[in-house]
Amino acid sequence: MSAIHVPSPSAPPRSGTRHATATIVLACLGVFVSYLPVVGVSVALPVIQQALDASTAGLQWITDAFILPTAALLLTCGMIGDLYGRKKTWLAGLALACVGCLVCLTAGGVVQVCVGQALTGIGTAALLPSTLALISHVCPDHRKRATAIALWTASLGLGLTLGPLINGVIVEHASWRWIFLPSLVIGLVTVLAGAVVLTDSRAERERHLDIPGQLLAIVAITGLVYGVIEGGSAGWGSAEVVIAFAAAAVGLVAFVLVELRSPCPMLDLRLFRSSAFSGAALVMALTLFAQVGLVFALSEYFGLVHHASTWDIGVRLVALNGFTVVLGPLVGRLMNRTSPGLLLVTGLVIGGVGALCVNLFQASTGTGEAALVIGVLGIGIALAIAPITTIAMNSVPHRLAGSAGASNSALRQIGSALGPAVFGVVLTNRTLDTLPGHLAASGLSPADQGQVNGMVSNVGIQAGAFLHLKTPETTGRALSAYGASFTDALHTCALIGGIGMLAAAVLALVLIGIRVRPAHGTDVPAAAATHPAGDMS
Repeated sequence: MSAIHVPSPSAPPRSGTRHATATIVLACLGVFVSYLPVVGVSVALPVIQQALDASTAGLQWITDAFILPTAALLLTCGMIGDLYGRKKTWLAGLALACVGCLVCLTAGGVVQVCVGQALTGIGTAALLPSTLALISHVCPDHRKRATAIALWTASLGLGLTLGPLINGVIVEHASWRWIFLPSLVIGLVTVLAGAVVLTDSRAERERHLDIPGQLLAIVAITGLVYGVIEGGSAGWGSAEVVIAFAAAAVGLVAFVLVELRSPCPMLDLRLFRSSAFSGAALVMALTLFAQVGLVFALSEYFGLVHHASTWDIGVRLVALNGFTVVLGPLVGRLMNRTSPGLLLVTGLVIGGVGALCVNLFQASTGTGEAALVIGVLGIGIALAIAPITTIAMNSVPHRLAGSAGASNSALRQIGSALGPAVFGVVLTNRTLDTLPGHLAASGLSPADQGQVNGMVSNVGIQAGAFLHLKTPETTGRALSAYGASFTDALHTCALIGGIGMLAAAVLALVLIGIRVRPAHGTDVPAAAATHPAGDMS
C-alpha cells in the first residue's frame, strides 16, 4: 500500500489490526536499529582505544557524540513530526542513522567516529518521538498502547543486548569498523518497508517550530555534558569548564522563560502539571543515568582489568539489557493487570540493590558471580523501563502524545548522556587517587611505582591495562595494583548508580504512587482536570 497524502492536520489510522500491527513492528525496528550500535560501541571501546590511540575523554566523547544530539534535538524532532508528519520524520531519522553508520564504517580517527555517532544520534532523535507517536496513533486504547510500548521497550533492549554480542563476533574476526554494518543493512531494509507500509499522521492542532527554544536547549544540554567531561581532565576550575557550566545554567533558565511565553513551545511545560508525568520524567533520567553509566564503567572494568575480549564483554553484559527483551511481553501484560507504578517502584528497588551489589566485585571476580549481580540489575531495569514510558504517555491527553513522547525521550537521553560523562570522570579520578596506595602496598620499588604512576597519569587510565616492567614479577604486581585501584573506582560508580536508582524509587513512590489497579479512565491527567481541554492544546 502506498502512503496517502493527508491534507488535514491528522488522518485517522487505517481500519483493521494488520496496519496497526505493521506500524508497531516498524516502530520497534526503528528503535532497534538506532540502539543496536549503542552498547556495542561501548564494549568495543578498549579495541577502539588501541586502534585510534584515544584518551579517556575521547572515549567518552565517542559515546556522548551519539547521546548529545539525541537529547538536544528530541523535542524539536517531536514538534517536526507533529507539524510535517510522523512518517516523514521516521523515514528521515532512519536514513540519517544509516548515513551515520556509513561514516563510522569508513572512519580513520576519533573525530570521524564522533561525527558518525552524531549523525546517528540526530537520526535517533527523530526516531524516538515519531515511533512513540505512530504507536499512539494506531493504539488509542490505553491497554493496547501499554502492550505496544512494552514491545517498543523490548525492541530497544534487544538492540542494546544483541549489539555487544554481534559486535564481539565482528571484532574477533574483522576490523572494529564493521560493527556498524548490521545497523546500516537493517536500517536500509526498514526504510524501504516503512516508505510503503506506514500511513502519515500529524498533530490535531497547529504548531510552529520553536527556534529560540531549540537553540537554548542545545546550549544548556551541551554545556552541561561538556563541562562534566572536560572537568575531569582539564580541572573543575578551568576557564572552559566554568564557562560551560555557566552557559548551561543561563541556557536552562532562558529556555524555561522562553517556553513559558512562547505561543507554540517546543516543550509544553504544562505537561508537568501532571505529577505522574513529572515523576516519570525524573525517574527516566535517573534510571538511564545509572544504567548507561554502569554499562560504560563495567565495559571498561571487564576490558581493562579482566582483559576480556569484546565478545566476552558482550556476554557478561547481556543480562543487563537482555531481561528487558525476555520480560517485555510479561511486563506488558502485568501493566494491564496491576499498577504500572507498583511495577516501576519494584523494578527500581531491585535495580538499585543490583547496582549496589557491584561493590562486591574484586579484580579477580569470576564470570558467574558477575553475571548473577548483573542479572539482578537487569531484572530491575526490565521491570522499570516500560512502566516509566507507559505512565508518561498515559498521564497526558491523547492529543499531546507526541510532545509527551519527545519530552520523555529527551529526559531519557539527558540521563544517558550524563551517565558516561559522570562515570568516566569518576573512573579516572578515583583510579588515579587510589593507585599510589595500591602500588606502595604491592612491594614495587619507588622507581617502578613512579614509572607506573607516570604512565597512567600522563597517557590515561587505559594504559594501566598494558603495563610492562622489567620482569614478569614486577609487571604482575603492577597489574594487580592497577586492577585493585580500578575496581575501587568501579565501586564508587556502583554506589552512585545504586543510590540514583533508589532515589528514583522514592520519587516514583511520592509523585506517581502504587495504585493496586491500573487507571481505566481517560488519558487526561488529574492535574489538568481543572483546565478545559483546549487549555493544554
